[in-house]
Amino acid sequence: MRMKEDAMLNGQLKPAYNIQHGVDSEYITWIDISPHPTDTRTLIPFLKDMESHLGFKYSEIVADAGYESEENYLFIEGNGQTAYIKPQNYEISKTRKYKKAIGRRENMEYHADSDSYICRNGRELTVTNERRSKTASGYVSVKTYYKSSDCTGCPYKIECIKGNNCKTPMEKRNKVLMVSKTMSQKRAEDLKRITSEYGTMLRMNRSIQAEGSFTDVKEDMNFRRYLYRGKANALAESILLAMGRNINKLHCKIQTGRTGSHLFSLKTA
Repeated sequence: MRMKEDAMLNGQLKPAYNIQHGVDSEYITWIDISPHPTDTRTLIPFLKDMESHLGFKYSEIVADAGYESEENYLFIEGNGQTAYIKPQNYEISKTRKYKKAIGRRENMEYHADSDSYICRNGRELTVTNERRSKTASGYVSVKTYYKSSDCTGCPYKIECIKGNNCKTPMEKRNKVLMVSKTMSQKRAEDLKRITSEYGTMLRMNRSIQAEGSFTDVKEDMNFRRYLYRGKANALAESILLAMGRNINKLHCKIQTGRTGSHLFSLKTA
């Protein structure tokens, strides 16, 4: 993968590694290095590798929005674990613009008995077909397509139907929804967990502990560049850094009398 910033201002982005930290009680318990520029495809290999070496598996997996995918939800569930993953639309779903977007599936009325949606104008969107798509990791996802039979004369058409690059004139277009039922179900279940008091505490601790581990290495230990090339060498350096960082963390917890603490508590007003 490559860094985001263009240091030379010539389009030659610097090569980089995608480092993954598994943190428990503020200590780095596992590390993995991935060539993937996004975090989505790193979660399953990380969990498999960690479980095979540690000899046990954590019952709860807490991760940020970058790790959310249908494949990851199903893997965690099938592995006997509980996911606490922040949905990718979690922050934007709280905005007024999102809640008033009449073209979104989330803002339409759903009828489970007929498996159909009712739009703002009271017209029904029914199932037309299903399509299967394969991700880069090989996972096959099923998408269900819902379509309105006739949107002619609808006063909300411009607000509801998006996509200015479509060759079909707006007056001839009908509303279409593409829905992954599995993803929608797993995201809804996960949302209930992460918005509970316990889930909120876990998300807060992820921000403090997981993000804090990278802050300790990059800022406090001033580590910015690997001395050796190659995944194996970079992993070895990361492990040594993690060991040193964990010793510093243990010292700090001893000095502050926090050796028995695992999670930070939520602060109440």
